[in-house]
Amino acid sequence: MEAFGRLLDIMDSLRERCPWNAAQTMETIRPMTEEEVYELSDAIAGGDGAKIAGEIGDLLYHMAFYARIGQENGSFDIADCIEKVCDKMIFRHPHVFRPDGSPVPEGEAPSAKEIADTWELVKAREKNGNKTVMSGIPDAMPSVLKALSMQEKARGCGFDWEQREDVWGKIHEELAEAREACTEDSPEHMKEEFGDLMFAVINASRLYDVDPEAALSGACSKFRRRFTYLEENTLRKGVKLTDLTLAQMDRIWDEAKAKGL
Repeated sequence: MEAFGRLLDIMDSLRERCPWNAAQTMETIRPMTEEEVYELSDAIAGGDGAKIAGEIGDLLYHMAFYARIGQENGSFDIADCIEKVCDKMIFRHPHVFRPDGSPVPEGEAPSAKEIADTWELVKAREKNGNKTVMSGIPDAMPSVLKALSMQEKARGCGFDWEQREDVWGKIHEELAEAREACTEDSPEHMKEEFGDLMFAVINASRLYDVDPEAALSGACSKFRRRFTYLEENTLRKGVKLTDLTLAQMDRIWDEAKAKGL
């Protein structure tokens, strides 16, 4: 609590005495917040506790910044933000809290899977049931993460494959439709079918407990390493990539694979 109070005091001083901080608005901070979220994600993936702590601190600073701006325009303050999330967590965990926030006596609790399977239905009861399951997914979210979030929310309502192996039939179906669309003169239809195919592949990765964003990021890193090897092994010989045949490039590419790149 002392550390949190110190953060709020620093935020007050910066807002009042630093010209740059004083000039910021929620709109100007938002892109920087998005960057901080990705930096925290990288830190978690790297497993460095000190770096994770630093990135969490950066995000806390941004949250304090938004709350301070809200306080200045009279719409909300940091206490309102904290109370809202506390009320939300109490409402969504009836196996832990009574409606007044007091603890539920210890007894037989639902399993983690049972909680996850009914999570979205519990959330849907908020605001008198007027909140749709998909309404909380931001339009600006990157598409891979958006697809994964939608699939998870649907699963939380019981809308999911009974057996994860069943998803492969859907992938083959979507692949066939994408290939057929490519024979037509309709860019919009092709875009639609490729989107359906990618959505199905993301669904499969979710069902097999593979993070699709991490998987795609790994594939991108691998492609970068191998293509860099291809570039380096041509430029050092004074040869342009454009002067090589595809077969020649494939041979160098295979060398990169053999080296474990």
